[in-house]
Amino acid sequence: MGFKQFVAIIAAMMAANALAIDSMLPALPEIAHALGISSANQQQWIITAYLLGFGSAQIVYGPLADRFGRKPLLMTGLGIYTVASIVAMFSSSFEMLMAARVAQGIGAASTRVLAVSIVRDCYAGRKMAQVMSLAFIVFLAVPVIAPTLGQVIMLVAPWPWIFAALAVFGAGVALWMTVKLPETLHPEDRRAIAPGRILAAFQYTLTQRVAVGYMLAMTLIMGSLFGFINSAQQVFADTFGAAQWFTSIFAGIAVAMAVASMVNAKLVGRFGTRRISHAMLLGYIGFAVVHAGVALSGHENLWTFAVLQAGMMFCFGLTAPNFGSMAMEPLGHIAGTASSAQGFVTTVGGALIGFFIGQQFDGTTAPLMVGFAACGILALGMVLFAEGGRLFRPHHGR
Repeated sequence: MGFKQFVAIIAAMMAANALAIDSMLPALPEIAHALGISSANQQQWIITAYLLGFGSAQIVYGPLADRFGRKPLLMTGLGIYTVASIVAMFSSSFEMLMAARVAQGIGAASTRVLAVSIVRDCYAGRKMAQVMSLAFIVFLAVPVIAPTLGQVIMLVAPWPWIFAALAVFGAGVALWMTVKLPETLHPEDRRAIAPGRILAAFQYTLTQRVAVGYMLAMTLIMGSLFGFINSAQQVFADTFGAAQWFTSIFAGIAVAMAVASMVNAKLVGRFGTRRISHAMLLGYIGFAVVHAGVALSGHENLWTFAVLQAGMMFCFGLTAPNFGSMAMEPLGHIAGTASSAQGFVTTVGGALIGFFIGQQFDGTTAPLMVGFAACGILALGMVLFAEGGRLFRPHHGR
């Protein structure tokens, strides 16, 4: 398989997850009204339920993928994703929709675990970071079009048709993978499903200082991202009274993240993952602290929010793929199990942090920005732990 097609396949896996999150955002008020949700903050469960299913299932996919291979698990997960999307389409109650969203997340979890595992099967070091960064461009480009896609669907059809579009996408990706994707797990790396070995692999994953430090740092910055996604529609509609600007400005912020990933793909081979990600984490904290100050002082408006949030997400785009690559680098011989453990921690932990931040929404942006700044500062602490108290120090050329 050529390099470009390989990156495209990884990007398609990642896009399935991003679409399931971001295409929902314009429809949240309409879904809440249709299913009798009285509290505006309660509609955040439509996002969080998916993320909890997405995160928790990753702990299972990894060991199974290390035993049976990547492709069978990927096909199973995409099948679950497609069926759950159809169930969500016909949901008649909030509880039924929540169950479908959890199941949809469980299916999509295969794409997260297996995307990272497949990349690690084939590449390592800076080349792995380059692949992940290029694929991340598509993952981050999806939010540019996904809310607009959801909005366009709602102009011509009711909200359940958003789930119909997700079902079509899931089935299409499954067909493409069936035809084009080879099995990437090397025969000598297949691991029997033995509880002792699985526990040993998890223990190894959770006791490597570099892996643990970057995993926890990733969890914290993902928490701020999920907090933003949970609250974005409410911020535009309730805080600024500018719901009509939501899809445009949200797309602009997503473009900032996508551009950052393109820059990262160009620079990571020259400067290394540590120099870039450490500098950008400091930039992320700087934007978050300034934004918190603006919000707390009462000077927040639609355009300060858009510019400062775009700056923070630009730094996120230069931080997240490198943190993920560095967290996996010591764990190549147990890539499936390691990816599942790290995915479980970063997604479930990030979802819970993001939900907590989102639930503090009080009609202003101040609680959100304080939460984002706190996540960035704590993430810096985790990086210092991983690096023995020093920043910008390359390890083995990285």
